[in-house]
Amino acid sequence: MVNKNLKELLGAIDVLDSRGVLPTEITGIHYHSQMVQPGNLFVAIPGELVDGHKYIPDAIKNGASVVVCSKFTEDNIPQIKVENPRRALAMLSSKFFLSPSKKFPLVGITATNGKTSTSFMLNHILEEKGMKTGLIGTVKVKYPGYEKASILTTPQSYDLQEHFYHMDQEGIDACIMEVSSSAQELDRVVDCDFDLVSFHNLSREHIDQHGSFENYYKQKKKLITQAKEDSFVLLNQDEPLIAKLEEETQGKVLHLSYQDKADIYLKNLDLSTGFGSYTYVLNKEIKLKNKTLEPFEMDIQLSSSGYSSVMNSLVAISLALLLGIEKDIIKKGIEDFTGVERRFEMIQTSPFKIIDDHFANSRNIEITMETLMKMDYKSLVMVYAIRGNRGVHLNEEVSQTMSKFLKKAKLKKFIASLSQDCVSQKDWVHDEERQVFLKVMEEEKIQVELMDHLEDALNRGLEFVEDGDLLLLAGCQGMDHAGFLLTKNQNPRLNQEELTQRVQDRSC
Repeated sequence: MVNKNLKELLGAIDVLDSRGVLPTEITGIHYHSQMVQPGNLFVAIPGELVDGHKYIPDAIKNGASVVVCSKFTEDNIPQIKVENPRRALAMLSSKFFLSPSKKFPLVGITATNGKTSTSFMLNHILEEKGMKTGLIGTVKVKYPGYEKASILTTPQSYDLQEHFYHMDQEGIDACIMEVSSSAQELDRVVDCDFDLVSFHNLSREHIDQHGSFENYYKQKKKLITQAKEDSFVLLNQDEPLIAKLEEETQGKVLHLSYQDKADIYLKNLDLSTGFGSYTYVLNKEIKLKNKTLEPFEMDIQLSSSGYSSVMNSLVAISLALLLGIEKDIIKKGIEDFTGVERRFEMIQTSPFKIIDDHFANSRNIEITMETLMKMDYKSLVMVYAIRGNRGVHLNEEVSQTMSKFLKKAKLKKFIASLSQDCVSQKDWVHDEERQVFLKVMEEEKIQVELMDHLEDALNRGLEFVEDGDLLLLAGCQGMDHAGFLLTKNQNPRLNQEELTQRVQDRSC
């Protein structure tokens, strides 16, 4: 059952003006003219590249009965004028589906790095409890009876509210959602009723998209600054720009720290094997709706590798506690979790280690390399896929970050690839991107062998790796296919069972 009464739906938005005789009811809502069904309300969204107003005639052909727009057109259809059609779409969709996100606990997770891993960790804990969950993020959208690969980290608002509606129909116990900066800037999460929100790291990423770091931060923090009064807000005390948001939110703030004492923190960290072990500390009493959490300590031994897993697990455990999950279930759930594809993924442990990481930005690289510095291995062989079509500035920045660590690492061989055998032309490395990478490596006196094809680069790396060494597969886009290429070659020095298990769903 949904709300089809147009007058009631319009009560959710600020209408500036209207033209024509409005229908009493609509059959549905859509923002894509080709998806419109007879009797639908069509929302014409103006965008940087495409203006939805141009597609009003197509929506009419497909049976639209009314249009929401930011400017009236000459098209023969009743029209409703609003200031911001994107925001109107979100609010109308929520009202149409009867505010479904109010009907179950909704967790919103934002960060520059780690949203996906944190959400998967929390989902694993909740499933360990036997809960029916919804999961929305970069990798997939899933809930009982539905699972599909994601197109956007955070779906368009209508699609998001429709997912919430079906989740409620399926009787889920909680939904975990990654909230991207784009989603917040483009009003996709307006009218989402978050019960718990977290913001646990921030670095310079998506600058081209948002215009500046200042605007990126402005969009990221909306999840916190717009939190409702009775929600819990989890903030990273170690990041000044995140910690200061305590002053800008109505929610109940809890601070966590990876370095010092806070409401939530860790101690006794050991990363020598690559798999973190530490003591989780809750340092204050927390009153939930149905129980009180007393201060406690809990030893954790992770099965997902890397320092980033330690950081993300601290958030996931804390969110699970705030959802009322028992400590023994949390401990089992987090310790059984083996990781997310390409997030410091240990894909082989012997006779030499192979770690696969997406190396997305400078902060991600710093965390990965800092973890390697704490691990026990003989020498490092690294195969890096240069990130194509992301600009000279980003490639220069990540190259400088890499070089800082490579000069200190036990580096035996460094191979870079343009991945022309594995990426589409839109992700090819431009000459300027290749040149700035090589320029930084030359300035820092780091020897690098550059190869056009990823498969050749991987085979070259295997020529140098020996028992006890560590082979790091690093980089976005092309490197996504590395695991498949390694299994394809059936090198006898590789543990094919481990590799095949990890990469069975990948293809080149």
